[in-house]
Amino acid sequence: MAYAKSAILSFVVVAGVQAHVIPAGATQINTGGEAGAYHASFCPALAGQLKLAQFDYRCVPSAGTRENMDRVAADPRQLGYGQLDVFALEGRQMKVENALTIVRQDDVRECVFAVARNKQISNWGELSVNASNLRFILPPATSGSAGTFRFLRTIDADGLGRAKTVTHADSTEDAIRQALSADDTASLFVEFPDPESKRFELVRKLGGHFVPVIDRTILRQDIGGTKIYYPQETETEAAGWVQSARKLVTACTPLVVFTGQIDRVQGETARKDHADLIRTVAAMKRDSLLPEESFLDRALKRTKELSAVSTERALELTDQAREKSKPYTDKAVEKAKEIGDQAKQAAERAGEAAKPYVERTKEAAQKAYDEAVRIGKDLIDKAKPDPAQK
Repeated sequence: MAYAKSAILSFVVVAGVQAHVIPAGATQINTGGEAGAYHASFCPALAGQLKLAQFDYRCVPSAGTRENMDRVAADPRQLGYGQLDVFALEGRQMKVENALTIVRQDDVRECVFAVARNKQISNWGELSVNASNLRFILPPATSGSAGTFRFLRTIDADGLGRAKTVTHADSTEDAIRQALSADDTASLFVEFPDPESKRFELVRKLGGHFVPVIDRTILRQDIGGTKIYYPQETETEAAGWVQSARKLVTACTPLVVFTGQIDRVQGETARKDHADLIRTVAAMKRDSLLPEESFLDRALKRTKELSAVSTERALELTDQAREKSKPYTDKAVEKAKEIGDQAKQAAERAGEAAKPYVERTKEAAQKAYDEAVRIGKDLIDKAKPDPAQK
């Protein structure tokens, strides 16, 4: 009996020691790169809150939103972080709209930044209408930035959708360096709007500038009635002794936490636990899920959502750029149509001119065929034995 009590006590002690260590069998929270904000900053806060609610979850790095969606689709009990725009795009392509459910969204937003060296490209309208003549160098293909670019292409078929040259660098920093090495190149990346970001500093150092990623089509996008992009003003360079802060108006997409649908979990008890998990995560206070004393404090303090009036002013610049390019686009379309009509007419004329030759050739061929048949018939007749000679 003493041994039994000792064993039980040992188990309790071990369990108490392990309370601060995520068990090997703990369910996953899928994040992103190990050095990224999802894995290093957000996930530890969420895992800690879940631990307090008696849920064992561990942070597991990944290649990004798409891989997280794949993992959760395979095991609905897992959780995943992601960008709302990429979640929307990949959800349509993977056809997993009914397999995944968003548990939290909009605790914080990531913003879309385009960069270029060419001073003639100063807003999204100018970048979009010149997309077919630009070379886009993006972060790795599995990154959220690349996913955002793909999403924007799907909603802007006549603009960004016409981009012919799109390549991927080994990192976001490498993509920025390559994009700012020539006037016919550009890049796009997504990150939390921190004016002290090393990437922002790199853009300034290489003589590039930011292109606001915002227009009416972008702001109209939604998923299940929820907006995918919000217009926000953020600092790209903090104020100094002799200069005021540099600000940029661009589109920002919410960070989301998602999991599998309850009905995809096997077992009644497990489904009840999963439903409890969803309620627990959804009810958590926003402040408890944000890293303390971090770059996000700077981002949140220096970023604000725009009023309708300020948003309209930002959109007008893009509208003007698209309208300015319209006459050239219309002329190009008209010219292409004119060339096409001329080619069609030339083909028809060539067909008409060739008709007599075709007819004469057909007649000659028919005559030659008939003559060959006649000669062959004569030869066969001559070769037949004469019945009179039998």
